[in-house]
Amino acid sequence: MIETGPFGSARSTIQEPKLEFAFEVRLRFTRVQNIEEMPTGAGRGAVYVDSGEFSGPHLRGKAVPNSGGDYSLFRPDDVLAFDARYMLQEDDGTLILVRNNGYLWGRTADTMDRLRKMAFSGGPTVDPSEYYLRAFPTFEVNTGKHDWLMRYVFVGVGERKADGNLIRYFALL
Repeated sequence: MIETGPFGSARSTIQEPKLEFAFEVRLRFTRVQNIEEMPTGAGRGAVYVDSGEFSGPHLRGKAVPNSGGDYSLFRPDDVLAFDARYMLQEDDGTLILVRNNGYLWGRTADTMDRLRKMAFSGGPTVDPSEYYLRAFPTFEVNTGKHDWLMRYVFVGVGERKADGNLIRYFALL
């Protein structure tokens, strides 16, 4: 029998989905490259994982420096569609490959511009209530203690920081 993982016997139903906090990841990236304007009208940016850490009730460790990054598409509608791959290493040594997709967009017309200024030119902090940063990750990990990461659907709610992101992940039970 397959174990349920760290979440016990709670289950979602069609009428009542249930989420449970799994862990949060704080990533820092200082190296940035941009393709400003492609023929499609979009741009492509790349940020590379320099450092980070993660923790939660059942996981704790560090981001593996230089193990990947985020190759976001800056769409003409001012939505950033992120496409990230990087490695985490649990304190017990287990490597976890993260593939993270999601969206970042502003709730007002000037929010994305202010987020860019915050991230790239030292502008003031933008309150998370002013934007939508959501993620839908998948994970790859060795068979063993942490393979529950490959059996659940996860959603993330994030905050953009001047030097990276903070994302809290929840398992859909």
